[in-house]
Amino acid sequence: MAYEGYTTFTAVVEDGILTVTFDFGPVNVQGQEMLADLNGLALRLERDRDIKVVVFQSANPEIWVCHYDTNLLKDMSCEAVSREEVQLLDLQSVLERISKLPQATIAKLEGFARGGGHEFALACDMRFAARGKYKLMQMEVAMGILPCGGGASRMARQVGLGRALEIILSARDFDADEAEAYGTINKALEPDEIGEYVDTLAKRIAKFPAESINACKKAVYESIDKPIDEALKAEAYWLYQATSKTPAVKRFGIADEQGLEHSLDNQRNWEKLVMDVQDIT
Repeated sequence: MAYEGYTTFTAVVEDGILTVTFDFGPVNVQGQEMLADLNGLALRLERDRDIKVVVFQSANPEIWVCHYDTNLLKDMSCEAVSREEVQLLDLQSVLERISKLPQATIAKLEGFARGGGHEFALACDMRFAARGKYKLMQMEVAMGILPCGGGASRMARQVGLGRALEIILSARDFDADEAEAYGTINKALEPDEIGEYVDTLAKRIAKFPAESINACKKAVYESIDKPIDEALKAEAYWLYQATSKTPAVKRFGIADEQGLEHSLDNQRNWEKLVMDVQDIT
């Protein structure tokens, strides 16, 4: 599948990994052009089982993705809308689509990610940030609005109510180490380490079955919003989706025939074994 013709980023495929590099003007602003590109990208990825991992990065050494385009905000209605009439905003819709992609998505954060840029990162499955380069901020309260790209909703699920409200209501910068401590990112890394770390992780995930990656994502995301009994049923449902579309049962059969489960050496070397088993199709 071709990933071409975008105006706000480039997209390069290699070994099951799609690397998306934002390069749009001086600050990678989130406007109609970027949202249209991301929506088109999502449309392709939803149908592509050859891509296992998507890495989002920036060509700009200072900024990952900027805030939402203020030219669009200034044209908003000044009249309140009822709960019955309200509809999702374009930024919400596109980022929700990104969050539901069947691939594993990784935000490689080597610059500022403020406002809508930070909300975009939160819509990815994993986030890794470079010390001394990365800063997050939700500045919306100071402008008289609120995070409106999923920031309020996703951040509360990610870090808890108190920390989410501190980040949103303080409207200040948080660096990579603070972000790691608060839980908005997975890990803070030195600038010369983040590239190798993300590459290694992406290549590892890309060796696993596409349907298994998707099933794991679906089960984890569903568990956030469900009582435990419903979440467990969701896990069981996605298990069957995986076994029906991957070599899992065949792999378990071979392991049983060879008595691998009862080998102490195998128990000691699971990290290697999970990669070796990918050759069984």
